[in-house]
Amino acid sequence: MTTPKFPIGTQFKTRGRHPRLCTVVDIHWTYNSDNELVKMRYVATHVVMGQIIMEYDVVETTIAMGLVKCP
Repeated sequence: MTTPKFPIGTQFKTRGRHPRLCTVVDIHWTYNSDNELVKMRYVATHVVMGQIIMEYDVVETTIAMGLVKCP
């Protein structure tokens, strides 16, 4: 089993013209029938016009590129 690189509560900004501040809220693990880990994805949330939007397929690289550094 692989240890996740980013813990729950990690904040990151998305890339692009209008970056959003996202927060990791969960980690999804997918296993095949031989009980081997197939993929690991993060679940992140951000707010748009007062509504909480959840993204269920966030990869580790996206978080690493937009990681928010706390002073």
